[in-house]
Parts: sequence; structure tokens; C-alpha cells
Amino acid sequence: MKKGIAVFALMLVVIISAQAQNNWSLKVNVSVSENVKNEFKQEGRLFLFVSNGGGREPRMNTWPNLSNKIFALNLNDWDPSKPFTFDGAVDLTKSVDAGLDALAEGKYKVQVLWDQDLWQSGINEAGNLYSKTVSLDLNKNTTLDIPLEEITQAPEFTETDFLKLVDIKSDAVSKFWGKEIRVKAAVVLPSGYYKNPDAKYPVRYNIAGYGGRFTRAARMVHKGSELEKWWMSEDAPQIINVFLDGYGPFGDCYQMDSENSGPYGVALTEELIPYIEKEFRAVGTPESRYLDGCSTGGYVSLSLQIYYPDFFNGCFSYSADEVDFEYCQLMDIYKDENAYYNEYGYLRPIMRDVNGEPIVSQKDFIYFENVLSPNDSYVNSGGQFSAFSALFTTRGADGLPKALFDPVSGDFNKEVVKEWEKHDLKRYVENNWETLGPKLQGKLWIWMGDMDNFYLNPPMRSFYRMLKAQTNPESDAVVTFVPMMGHCQGYDPVEVLNMIAEKWAKVQGK
Repeated sequence: MKKGIAVFALMLVVIISAQAQNNWSLKVNVSVSENVKNEFKQEGRLFLFVSNGGGREPRMNTWPNLSNKIFALNLNDWDPSKPFTFDGAVDLTKSVDAGLDALAEGKYKVQVLWDQDLWQSGINEAGNLYSKTVSLDLNKNTTLDIPLEEITQAPEFTETDFLKLVDIKSDAVSKFWGKEIRVKAAVVLPSGYYKNPDAKYPVRYNIAGYGGRFTRAARMVHKGSELEKWWMSEDAPQIINVFLDGYGPFGDCYQMDSENSGPYGVALTEELIPYIEKEFRAVGTPESRYLDGCSTGGYVSLSLQIYYPDFFNGCFSYSADEVDFEYCQLMDIYKDENAYYNEYGYLRPIMRDVNGEPIVSQKDFIYFENVLSPNDSYVNSGGQFSAFSALFTTRGADGLPKALFDPVSGDFNKEVVKEWEKHDLKRYVENNWETLGPKLQGKLWIWMGDMDNFYLNPPMRSFYRMLKAQTNPESDAVVTFVPMMGHCQGYDPVEVLNMIAEKWAKVQGK
């Protein structure tokens, strides 16, 4: 009897376990609601987001994460009177290997989005259509009817006495694209700006992490915050803060000239900065301009200081993107054959926690970018490697940036590697040190956590070794590595502003 009960219990466990692993097919019928039909365009890319994670709306969760699954395809002549159906039979670009007919049983949040402005790099840019989030308890084959009924909006920005918007047409970038292109920034004024109408001020130019918008400036003067209280106090330095906009046609514009995005470096140094410095009573000299940022901002601030050494007087770079392509995160683009697998045949991670545990692989990261692209390739996804491709390569025959490696297989294109090499920051500085070195003296302050979450400490270590090897002149760059610190953990805008104030005081002989 006991033996029979044990066998029955074992069989029950096996049955329950098998049921828990069942995959149920999901069918989603997408329609266009009457209230948005006047805004609907027939050509675009339709996205389906399926998420079993927490946090924001699924359409906002485009960061590589196994909890978030994205499916997409292009539609060239969608009749809005006829719903489109997502199911397992449709050929979709996927962020994961499994399709809609292989979803595990569980609770999900589902959302759809119609990207009908494929020129813009982000799927959530203004003018696209999306649905409300639908909750799903998937425990059987299921059909959902989801209407597109919302329109994505431009980011909100409210000016105050101390927070100002700059929005100008860039003649240089407009000429490149053959249509009007505007560049934006937000300006935070020092507390004594109105009390001293004849005073002129040095400027801090802040660059955000990847894709950061000018609207982030509002956090600095958010009423009642600790940062706002400090900034409006007598303890804060009298410096104009300019928050640059990371928007670009292929993702972040990196504030530099690109054969794909256009002359954003010209737009910054010859159009935007002169306009701001004239409009807001800046000193307006190279000695009075300072750069800072973290992550992408760390890379851009360092690069701008290096490429425009006579235009800026110092950068404060934190957790910069890869400054040596021998350590392009964990890829050596000069020697490796494949971006996804290392020489031992293991999937190459691109992100880890501070204890070294891998979180996201290079392959998963790129597959998420592939699905966001109307061309099923990361080169125009609007993501990190889209921006890299636009900045570091020439334009291909298809009019898009060239791919460093195949978006599906990960195999490197050695001809494109040669184009990236021209933008290898370490090699550029090393090869031009005789003329560049004297101009960079006293202008480089670099911080890096030695457990950077994106493996950015090895390239910075290599960059540091190169700087220390220079003798004519010897580099006086201040490079700080902090053990067991992760990505951007050491970044503090108050510390940066105080360091800028100290450097500016030395310029003035104080």
C-alpha cells in the first residue's frame, strides 16, 4: 500500500512538473482605434512586447532582459480597417530564440506599438501609436484583441527663472540631411545670475549617459531637492550648467562629426555653444569651458577634450565607454573572429554585477537591438551599437552605417574593423601625442570603477598605461581606479562642479 502511494505521488509530481513546463500559443489581434486613425500612417514597424518583469510599461523596457520579449515586423501598406494578427505562423524578428508559440505558462504584461516614423531613432519618439498595457495569465492557448489608441508625446519641459531651453536650427546638420534639423540643450543658471547683471560666467557642458535628453536638467533645480537647495545656496559655485541633448538619427549623436549622422561636432562647437555663451553671459573663452559626464557622457566628454583640445579647458570623465578597441568591452576587434563567442567557445558577456556574475551576453544585447531596427540590424536600431556604428564607420551601399560584425552570426567584418581603428581613442592619442600632449596638460580627470558593470575598466587601464608611457611631455592626467566599484557609482555632480570651480579659480589667478 505504501509503495503504491509513493508511486502515485511520484507520477503526480511528474504530471504537475510537465504541466508547469507547458508552452501555450498566444495570438494578438492589433487594430487601430478610431481616435488615432487621423494620425495613422500605413508604413511602419509593428512591435509586440511581452513581459513578465516589473517596472515600467513593456514598450519602455527595451533593455536586454530575459523577462522582456520583443517581436516585430515591417508593414508597408497596412489597411487600418483590418486588424493585424501576431501568432506563431508570422515571420517575426525576435529578441529571443523562442516564438509566440513557445511562451511558458505564467503571468505577463502585453503591449503593442506602431513605429510610423522610421527616420527617428527611438520607437517611443513623438508621433507613434501604442496600446494600453494588457495583463495576461497564460495557462491555455489565448487570443487577445488590442487596439492602438495612444500617441507618443514629445518630452515635457517647463522653463523657470533658472532653467532655460535652447532650441536652434543647425545649419550644418540641416544641410547634411537636406531638411531642417534642430539641436537642443537646457541651461541651469547660477544663483547669483540676476543679482549680478554685469557678471560673466564659466560653463560646464554636461553629457548624459546613453541617449540622455536635455530634459534631465530639471532634476538639478527640482524645487525642494537637496541638489536644488545646494545650488541656490552661497556654497555653490557660480557656473552656468548646460545639459546637452543626446538625440541623434541613429541613437545618441555623441556630439561629434559622423559620416552617417552628420556634423554634430560642428553643430556643437560652431553653432550651439557660441549661441549659448552669447545668450547667457558666459565668459566665452576656451579657458572657461569644461566638460563632464558618465558612461556615454564619460566617453564624449573625454573625446571632445581630445579632439578639440584648444576649445575646452578640462574634462571630468566617469566610466567612459571603451577607449581602446583591443578591449571593446570583452571583444578584441582586431584579433577576435566572432563578437558573440570568445576563443573558448563560450557566450561572451557584456554586463555583470560588481561581484563578477554575468547578467547579459553580447549576443542577447545585439539581438535586442536587431529587433528594434526596421532593417533587422543593430546598425540603425537607435541603441548603443547603432550609435557606435554611425560614429565609427562610413555609410554602406544600403545607405546605413556599416556593420562591424554580422547581426545574426556575430562574425567580424575585417574591412569595417579598419574603419573603427581610425576612431580608437587610445591609438589616436598615442599616435598624435607630440602635438596633442602639450594641449592636454592639466585637462584630463578620469574616474573608473574596477568592477565596471560593462567591462569598461580594462580599456581604461590600457589607456592609462599608454598615458603613463608618454615622455614628451609626461602626461599629468589624473586617473583614478576604485576597487569593487561599478558603473558610474563614483559620479557626483556636486564634486564635479566644485572641481570646475577650483580649476576656474586657478585660471583667474585666485
